[in-house]
Amino acid sequence: MSWHQNCTWWHVYPLGFCDAPLQNDDAHAPVPRLRHLLNWLDYVTELGVGGLLLGPIFSSQSHGYDSVDQFQIDPRLGTMNDFDDLIRACKDRGLHIVLDGVFNHLGNQHPWFQRAMNEGLHGEYASFFRINWDDPWQPRADVFEGHGALVALNHDNPAVAEYVSNVMKFWLGRGIDGWRLDAAYTVKATFWSHVIPTVRAEFPESWFVGEVIHGDYTGIVARSGIDSVTQYELWKAIWSGLWDRNFFELGWSLRRHNDFLNDFTPLTFIGNHDVTRIASLVGPEHAVLALTILLTVGGHPSIYYGDEQGFVGIKEHRFGGDDAIRPAFPKSPADLAPWGAWLFRVHQQLIALRNDRPWLTTAQTEQIVLTNEHLVYRTYSTTSDDSITVELDLRNSATASIRDGYGQELFEYVAASILAGD
Repeated sequence: MSWHQNCTWWHVYPLGFCDAPLQNDDAHAPVPRLRHLLNWLDYVTELGVGGLLLGPIFSSQSHGYDSVDQFQIDPRLGTMNDFDDLIRACKDRGLHIVLDGVFNHLGNQHPWFQRAMNEGLHGEYASFFRINWDDPWQPRADVFEGHGALVALNHDNPAVAEYVSNVMKFWLGRGIDGWRLDAAYTVKATFWSHVIPTVRAEFPESWFVGEVIHGDYTGIVARSGIDSVTQYELWKAIWSGLWDRNFFELGWSLRRHNDFLNDFTPLTFIGNHDVTRIASLVGPEHAVLALTILLTVGGHPSIYYGDEQGFVGIKEHRFGGDDAIRPAFPKSPADLAPWGAWLFRVHQQLIALRNDRPWLTTAQTEQIVLTNEHLVYRTYSTTSDDSITVELDLRNSATASIRDGYGQELFEYVAASILAGD
């Protein structure tokens, strides 16, 4: 069985988690903020997850998705020595690490882009970017979704494919286990299908998950050669079903999810660095129901840091609108507020339930009861007789229960009792 087959992730946005300044100031020496994560690795293992899914850590202009050097740690986070120590500490605990690879675009202050604009059409790096040279006095570079600081790479250039392959292999050689491919949906599948085999030739156990918000998930996986994509369809159906008190969208999405699982295993989540916190969307009581769904259907589940403590935060579409969902964590777990402890215990219980049943990664679901406020589904192994039955009920209060194939209760949650500390 591959190492990632039964791996649940703790997803962290390091620049926020480590309380780094919002802007990179090259005038200052590196600050070893990345070591802040070392204080939390025992907490991660106590939670029960198998790895860290880290947001951008490479040298960048501001939020990390505007890279200026993808072979160096961002000085706001520290140095290569800090990174190497993090890798060693994770390996000592059996934790895997996946890094965020921003390969659709670079920051507009990247030296290669600056040279391209200064040297013109025939410069060494002119073809590394998608630049319209029709007006030699005012060339225009393609940018990512209207963000002027994020200049698009030219993925038709073989040199760009070689560059991306070299970045991937460099960090895999330093001990990481795989890559999250940022904005993978904007890059031609043929680009990934060329790059990934060259990487796997040296690192055959490497794992690749593409950020895909909507579209033909199965087709993208088949054409690109990546292993997984982000399951935004299921995320939307989970929170909106609880918000609207209407499980029919979730029922439809679970059927779609079955189809995806026939061909690949999606990365599933109820929170990440780009969306409003689940506790803000549906409240902490209903967040447990969302978590129950996440951990009882097929997929590679990801827990966004802080969700296990009931953190709140609303995504806003403005400058700085991500700050609330990318907060700093305190010095150590002992410094956490006590009000999130109950939700942490619920996470531990459900993650342990899943870890004991590795067949859940590729399991299918069948719906037994589906009404607006009542959903019962059976999740079953495709290779054995193992199964569990999950019941979610919104009719009186938020309740959830899980039973094994023999009818034995594995988990029960009633919002009022949990909140009362029972």
